[in-house]
This record gives sequence, structure tokens and C-alpha cells, in this order.
Amino acid sequence: MSAYLLIWSPRKWPWPELSDFARRVQAGETVADTWGCGFARGILPGDRVFLHRVASEPRGLFGSGYVTRAPYEVADSAYKRGYRLCIDFVYDWLVDANENVVIARDALRVHPFSVQTWDAQSSGTVIKPIAEGALEKRWAELTGKRPMPAAAVAAMHAADAARLAGIHDGRDDALSNAGSGAQAKARNGAAGARKRAAPRGATRKT
Repeated sequence: MSAYLLIWSPRKWPWPELSDFARRVQAGETVADTWGCGFARGILPGDRVFLHRVASEPRGLFGSGYVTRAPYEVADSAYKRGYRLCIDFVYDWLVDANENVVIARDALRVHPFSVQTWDAQSSGTVIKPIAEGALEKRWAELTGKRPMPAAAVAAMHAADAARLAGIHDGRDDALSNAGSGAQAKARNGAAGARKRAAPRGATRKT
């Protein structure tokens, strides 16, 4: 399981629902959301995400969650490519970053957090393992330990099942193609043998 940064800049997107989202998450509700993920296509269901407020104070990490849907394309004329990549995820913790954050940006300047580029311009940056391990430990100390939300567990299992099904289908196709190839080779070989065995000038029925 990998962890990724989701960037929020209030200057680009006010997010008026944030306080309500935070209240519901802290009350134990299952709150799902959708977020752009830049160019990151390798994000998988079950992967971890951390939300980072940038551009204005209070800057820092203020939310976390688990991916429930891998990156998918959403049409958007604002992008030169004509679409943007998005992921779906479910929160396991969130605070109103208009008032405060869980881990302030300055606290991320010390080792091992400092090995990570936190002020990314777009979402989808992978959090380096050395920083991720320390972050999860500190996050749990500050927010408490919570199990992965059921929605994320279900999505992860569904993705695993789909991958396994794809592997088996691929094997079946490969075996089928191999079998068809072998049969065709055998037929061609038999026909060639009959042709080679037929006397010159003789008529061979087909």
C-alpha cells in the first residue's frame, strides 16, 4: 500500500463544505469524496491519501483517507489534454483547515519528514516510504488509530478479485491460444505430410 498527497489551495478552490465534511467525519460518518490526482495513474484502491493545505496559513496536513476507486478520466476543457484524472476515496480523519491543521507545515521541515517534497503544485505525489512511516506514526498519535473504512476494504478486495480474474483469464486465453496454435500446427503438419507422401502427378482429394 502506498501513500499520496492531495493538495488543497484555498486560493484556487474555496471549498465551502469543508467544515461540514470535517464535522461529519469526526462524528464517525462515512464521508466519500472525489479529488484530482494530477498525472498519477498508479494509485490503487486501499492506498493512503493525506490532504495538505498550501498557499496560505494555516498550512499543513489536515485530512487522511483511503482510495476506493483508481484514477479515471473526467472530461475537462480547462486541460490541454481534454480531461483530468480523478480518484474516489473515503475519509478516516478530517479537520477544518480554515481554522487549524493536524500537522503544521513547519513541523514537516525536520527529518525524516524533510526528505519529502510537501509543497507540490498538483495532487498525486507519492509520499516516500521513510516519510510515510514517520507520518503514520505521528498521525496516529495526534488523531488516534482507526481501522480502514469498510468502503475502502470492499473496494480493495474487489480490485484484488478483478486483478486475479484478469490473471486467470489471461492464462486461459494463453492456454487457448497455445492450444489453437498447436492444433493448427498439427493440422498443417499432417496436411504437409500427406502432400509430401502423395505421388507426383496423383490427384489428392481435399
